[in-house]
Amino acid sequence: MVKTTVPREEYMMQGHVACQGCGATIAMRYVLKALGDNTIMTIPACCWAVIPGVWPQNNLKVPLLYTAFEVTGAALSGIEAALKAKGQDEEINVLGFAGDGGTADIGLQALSGMAERGTNALYVMYDNEAYMNTGIQRSGSTPFGAWTTTTPVGKKHEWKTEFKKSVAEIMVAHRIPYVATASVAFPEDLMAKVEKAKKIKGPKFIQIFSSCPTGWKHAPDITVEVARKAVLSHMFPLYEVENGVYHISQKPKAIPVRDYLKLQGRFRYLDDEAITKIQEHVDREWELLLKKEEFTKSL
Repeated sequence: MVKTTVPREEYMMQGHVACQGCGATIAMRYVLKALGDNTIMTIPACCWAVIPGVWPQNNLKVPLLYTAFEVTGAALSGIEAALKAKGQDEEINVLGFAGDGGTADIGLQALSGMAERGTNALYVMYDNEAYMNTGIQRSGSTPFGAWTTTTPVGKKHEWKTEFKKSVAEIMVAHRIPYVATASVAFPEDLMAKVEKAKKIKGPKFIQIFSSCPTGWKHAPDITVEVARKAVLSHMFPLYEVENGVYHISQKPKAIPVRDYLKLQGRFRYLDDEAITKIQEHVDREWELLLKKEEFTKSL
């Protein structure tokens, strides 16, 4: 695992209005710790558009631009252009912090444009696997088998029937210099990746696994445990891709995906057949990731 020295400074203060046990607040805290106060951030419509509080209250100690749901990537390019005009683009970190709905779905076009333009900015997707702020609707990042309010499960098995969209791999396909996945359960790894991204010029993308007690129907005191088991079961592998070369941050001996799924009410309807299908998919994706690492390191 990548390690780093944990900074003492805090840039996310007390007084936010997030749900109890919110993984997205943990993600924000670690990202800002790694970037420092010399940062300008943009946030679209998402949980984090509400979490800082109602104006004039704000629990973040960095300049913040709120934007529409779909335009985080475009906003990042605009902030960078403004900093270039002022001659400050080399000294200020430009950060986009958006949920999976505003990234994997609504904001994907703007994110792709930002990558294609070569914008020198860090885009963080905090991944709570649904549109949590607007009522727990399924997103492209919602995993197979999950209950959401738009994939309700009653007498019929109407859980989400598509597998999770791999936004990290979409960004790898854009040939940007740095792509990584991280988890709120592994803060040193997360902050080390943010620190690395901070030093790389060009578009950077980090997808952070951020457990959501409200939407996932688990107790708020096991947020980190849920996130940890997602990694240990290979449901959410931790890796980075630097200039096309893969490096897997952790290679744990896999626990059964059932151990991860059983912690969450959103999966309590799944039968053995569905769990087996998930396990087979996870195993196949893990083997593919290992092969990508082996192949790209040999180039």
